[in-house]
Amino acid sequence: MKASAFSYTRASSVTDALKLLAQYGDDAKVLSGGQSLMPALNLRLSAPAWIVDIGAIPELRGVSVSGQILRIGALTRHVDILKSPEITQHAPLLSEAMTHVAHPAIRNKGTLGGNLAHADPASEMPACVIALDATIVVQGQSGERRIPAADFFTGIYETVLAPGELLVAVEMPVKRPHSAHFFHEYARRKGDYAMVGLGASAVLDGDMFAELRLGFFAVGEKPLLATASKHLIGKPVTAAVLAEAQAALDDELDPQEDQQATAGMRRYLARQLMARCVADMLGRPELNAGTAV
Repeated sequence: MKASAFSYTRASSVTDALKLLAQYGDDAKVLSGGQSLMPALNLRLSAPAWIVDIGAIPELRGVSVSGQILRIGALTRHVDILKSPEITQHAPLLSEAMTHVAHPAIRNKGTLGGNLAHADPASEMPACVIALDATIVVQGQSGERRIPAADFFTGIYETVLAPGELLVAVEMPVKRPHSAHFFHEYARRKGDYAMVGLGASAVLDGDMFAELRLGFFAVGEKPLLATASKHLIGKPVTAAVLAEAQAALDDELDPQEDQQATAGMRRYLARQLMARCVADMLGRPELNAGTAV
C-alpha cells in the first residue's frame, strides 16, 4: 500500500515551522525522523494534506549541560543518544534503554522528539523520561510551554501537545550522588515492542530508597509512573514490604490483551520487573529469588 497524495514543505527554523503549522492547521503533520509517521502514511492510518518537514532545523539538534540540567534537542537521533558522553554521564538510564529501541536502521533515523510526540504506550523513551522527572519543552505561536513528562502523555498516541505546537526539547536533572537506575523489558525478540517494560531511577540513602520513580510501559494506554513506589521509600525493604508494593502496583495497572500477551501475563511480568528492579538497585539479590523470567 502507498500513502495518499500529500503536499510537502520543509521548515528552515522553528519560527518558520510554527508559521507553517498555523497556516495548514489540522491538515498538517510534522515529519522529524519519520520512523513512526512514514509507516502510518503507507498504511493509510494517517492521511494529512501537508507534511511539514522539520528535519533540517539545526536549532533542534544537540545535547548540552547547563548547571544541573541536561537538555536534549527534539531532533537528536536515537543513535546520537547512544553515542553521547553527556547522556552516558548524566542520564545513563537513557543510554541503556536506547539499546533496546528497535534496530540500528531505525535508531539511525528516529528522533527523541518524534518518539515522544508519537506517544506509543509500548515505547521505551516515554517511560524513561517520566522516571527521570524530565520536562517536555514545547513552543507555539504564543510562546513556550514547559510540561512535566508525567503530565505529557494522555492516552494511546495522545499527548497534551496542542495543534500548532512543536516539541522542541527535553530537559532533565543531571544524575545526582548516590543515584541508581534500572531498565529491563520483556520482549519476544530483541527489537520487538515490549510485552512489559520498566525504566526506573532512584536516590539511595544507605540501604534504603530516599527517592524512587518507576516508569512502566506497555501496561496500559500510556506510560505509568507507579505510585506503588511510595511503599518502598524510606524504610528497609523486606520481602513483605516488596509484596505490599507489588500488590499496590497490581491495583494501578490496567493492561490490555493483544497478540503478544494477556492482561494477566502483563500483570505478572510487571510484578516480576518491580522485584528485579528493587533487588538490582539495592544490591539485594535475595529479593528477586525465584522471580527471574
